[in-house]
Amino acid sequence: MSFKDFVPHHMNIDKDDLMGNGSIGRYIILPGSNGRAEKIAGFFDNVEVKKHPRCHNFFKGTIDAGGRRIDVATVASGMGSPSIDIIVNELYRLGARRIIRVGTSGSLQPSYIRVGSVVIPVASVRDEGTTSNYIPQGVPAVASLDFVEASKRACNNLKIEDAFFGVVHSKDSLYAREFKEGPMAEENKRYMELLKASGVLASEMECSLLFTLGMVFDKQLKSTVTNYKDYRNLGPGMSFKTGAVLAIIGDDSAFSDDRKVSEAIEKAVKLGLETVRELAKAELA
Repeated sequence: MSFKDFVPHHMNIDKDDLMGNGSIGRYIILPGSNGRAEKIAGFFDNVEVKKHPRCHNFFKGTIDAGGRRIDVATVASGMGSPSIDIIVNELYRLGARRIIRVGTSGSLQPSYIRVGSVVIPVASVRDEGTTSNYIPQGVPAVASLDFVEASKRACNNLKIEDAFFGVVHSKDSLYAREFKEGPMAEENKRYMELLKASGVLASEMECSLLFTLGMVFDKQLKSTVTNYKDYRNLGPGMSFKTGAVLAIIGDDSAFSDDRKVSEAIEKAVKLGLETVRELAKAELA
């Protein structure tokens, strides 16, 4: 497996832009929109921007983590699994090894998970078609434990009490599944009610693909391992880790007012950045 001469088609970057943090490379924060990427980059120091006509603009810089400068970057994934599939594949081929999605979602448990809360997914329901091109349907899409644990520490640091850890739902169609549009409205309604009764926390559109790629790429990086000793001797750059932090922007209704949505997103952004700090402190100590 070699991506030596790979040139991305959807970002104006090269391998040098992903370098940093030793063999790990830059920690990548992946929101859905370019506007949110620009907002996240506002928390960076030494920011450089590489623009692209498709607005997958790449912002790179540094943040402080316990007195150490950590190399980071942010770029928009676009909406839905097919779009994030392109961006994450290109980032991986250029050397990315750590990616956290910072996005939005709607609550499936509105009795206690309200607008302004945050959800940290440990896994995602694969209710979309893209992951089936990578793994069989029965295989779950699971976040990297290191990211989940780092998010837990980050919540404690920021004293966030309304953070929920569990399974989320990733869908293909916002309007069919969420808004019951089309001739399958009753089937979609029953399906979403079943997810709620199953304890699924929130619904969004990208996590299942991100986690699936994390699992697939991590396996590829470990393809030379033939025994436990080989595994133990792998460096940190020979693993691929993914995670997510989701702002809840809808509960009883699909979308809240602009002020509450903005506050929820700001909380998720700060939690995503603090998660990166916590993971970096553990990995780069």
